[in-house]
Amino acid sequence: MLEGMIRESIGSASAKRLRRDGYLTANIYANGIENIQVAFKRGDFIKAVRRKEGLTFPVKVGDKEFNVVIQEYQLHPVNGDVLHVDLRVALPGQVTNYLVPVETTGTPKGLKNKGVLILQKKRIKVRGAIENIPNKFVLDVTDLDRDDAILIRDMEAPENCRLMDRPDVAVVGVIKAK
Repeated sequence: MLEGMIRESIGSASAKRLRRDGYLTANIYANGIENIQVAFKRGDFIKAVRRKEGLTFPVKVGDKEFNVVIQEYQLHPVNGDVLHVDLRVALPGQVTNYLVPVETTGTPKGLKNKGVLILQKKRIKVRGAIENIPNKFVLDVTDLDRDDAILIRDMEAPENCRLMDRPDVAVVGVIKAK
């Protein structure tokens, strides 16, 4: 379980000091729960995220334990390090929006026709309770030829959930190589 410490001071100077010391700042929130400003060891946080098997993972802050989902993160513009993370508490039965990752399988036949596979949306917004949200969407791209795409309307929403992106948005496609 990932353990963090509650931040006493919330200013940018203290955040810079924490980052310099190897910490990652985070905000834990949900409807009905007071926001908590925390800091995690950067290496421990990355290991916990890579080790997680589902959409959620457990964190412990002070004497409280939460099951959280990564809602948003900020990267450093030059070196790509994670600077800040927003973690949403996954409360059972509460309907809210979650960002679910997309994974592709297979080799598109359009690659033989001088095409390139492009993943336009890495995460799809899904509305529902956490127990109904899938861990990831797996899309089979073997039938995609050049200039073909899989749109949001081509995907099937899980039971008791709704896809919140526009239906005409492309998730993955094969385009002509330049």
